[in-house]
Amino acid sequence: MDFVFPNEVHVTWTVMIVLYPYITGLVAGAFIVSSLYHVFGRDELRPVARFSLASAFVFLCFATLPLLIHLGHPERAFNIMVTPHFTSAMAGFGYIYSAYLIVVVFEIWFVMRGDFIARARGTGLVALFCRAIVLFDLHEDDATRAADHRIARFLAGLGIPMACLLHGYVGFLFGSIKANPWWSTPLMFVIFIFSAIVSGIAVLVFHYVVVHKINGWKLDQACLRSLGRYLWGFMIIAVSLELLEILSIGYQQTEEWEVLAELIDRKLFVPYIVLQFLIFSLGPFLMLATIVLLRVRDRVHNVVLWLASVMLLFQVLLMRWNVVIGGQLLSKSMRGFTDYFPGLWEREGLVTAAVVFTMPFVILYVFHRVVPLFPPADPRPLDVEPTG
Repeated sequence: MDFVFPNEVHVTWTVMIVLYPYITGLVAGAFIVSSLYHVFGRDELRPVARFSLASAFVFLCFATLPLLIHLGHPERAFNIMVTPHFTSAMAGFGYIYSAYLIVVVFEIWFVMRGDFIARARGTGLVALFCRAIVLFDLHEDDATRAADHRIARFLAGLGIPMACLLHGYVGFLFGSIKANPWWSTPLMFVIFIFSAIVSGIAVLVFHYVVVHKINGWKLDQACLRSLGRYLWGFMIIAVSLELLEILSIGYQQTEEWEVLAELIDRKLFVPYIVLQFLIFSLGPFLMLATIVLLRVRDRVHNVVLWLASVMLLFQVLLMRWNVVIGGQLLSKSMRGFTDYFPGLWEREGLVTAAVVFTMPFVILYVFHRVVPLFPPADPRPLDVEPTG
């Protein structure tokens, strides 16, 4: 018979705590794509390099919002900065987040300084805003552009381990909770990092295709094919790690496995087995394998890649849901389970989550109106796509 402690009937970490690691994952994944161009010289990714960097910055600005909404007194969040506590795991996020935000801000400044200067030479409030951003220094020549490039490359290289630390910390936070057998695994932070990269690449593909189709611009086929290969590769690693985690627990047959098997069979069968793995993991794997291993027409390739990207965005969201919510359905008594269904209009309901997730895309649109997020040579009239 089920036995649940009274303080475990209600799930404490709800939709906002699901959304928090999801948004930070988009940050890390988008920044990695930007660094592949700026640090490792993957020139085929040039069409999305600036957009991916801007996406990392905008999502980073909203990464803490779900946490603040969840807190009863969000104004107390700043205490971790004014009263340092270096042994606190939660305070550690504040330090990593702040340092990473500074690096991303400076990298954007050096990468887009020329665009800010060009806009600052105009008139109006936007021009005044851009002049303030470049500190009212409108001088630019080959020497300054070369210096900007060198500094931006250094910052991009510095940001790669910081991006991994930022999202790896989220997995560490869950994996270090020994009292919860669904969370307590040393693979948790590795899984979070690779799934973050998958979601970051997927959201870039989704946004790149949508923006170009709306504006009638020609898609850069080399860029999309490269993103498809990276997405397939990182997706294989992420899903393999997720499977190895549960297989290792099942093979060891520890005392926790009996209750975890019941948790998967009773509470998480549909969201975990059916949705996360069978539909939104196996489906994109086969779709991406088709367009990567076989030579298909460009139009077919783009449609399949876009659909696979959308499915992988749901796959990563399901993974976050099954980790955060699934781990709380299990009672500390190891003899019972609770239930959870999100509300609609409550403070941490689905409407609030949808608004929070939509806001970064709105800010990206405003960002693009100030300085172009795609290379000047990229927006060009749409013509007939060649067959591939």
